[in-house]
Amino acid sequence: MKPIPSTDTESAIALPLFTERVSCGFPSPAADYIDEAIDLVKSLIPHPSATYVLRVSGDSMRDAAIVPESMLLVDSSLRAGDGDIVVARLSSGFTVKRLRLHPAPHLMPENPAYSPIPLHESDDVQILGVVTTVITLPQRSAPHKQK
Repeated sequence: MKPIPSTDTESAIALPLFTERVSCGFPSPAADYIDEAIDLVKSLIPHPSATYVLRVSGDSMRDAAIVPESMLLVDSSLRAGDGDIVVARLSSGFTVKRLRLHPAPHLMPENPAYSPIPLHESDDVQILGVVTTVITLPQRSAPHKQK
């Protein structure tokens, strides 16, 4: 894994933040006002110098809403705890899994088709960071052609 340096970490972009939540079930009346502006960089990246982005391949974390082509914001300054989704380096390569410390340390996939990876003190395992944000772009359907 080779990081590509960021271009400008000091840029701030304030986007409108609406106070009303949008329903994914039945429609609700929309509010016509903006409560405040939100800087996504400040909100999503509290430690810019320790944060990097990875793109996902594979489906072992699909039940945690991490699917192929998702982008992960990973903070290497955070200490990983039980239940955190982490990026780990194993002797076989890099992986993203949920860290479980009990009853014994292991990396847990979020897809029943995959098995947990037990962590032993003798293993060459390094936790490289904690996943703080998952960015998954919606699938866009092809435009419907009219006849």
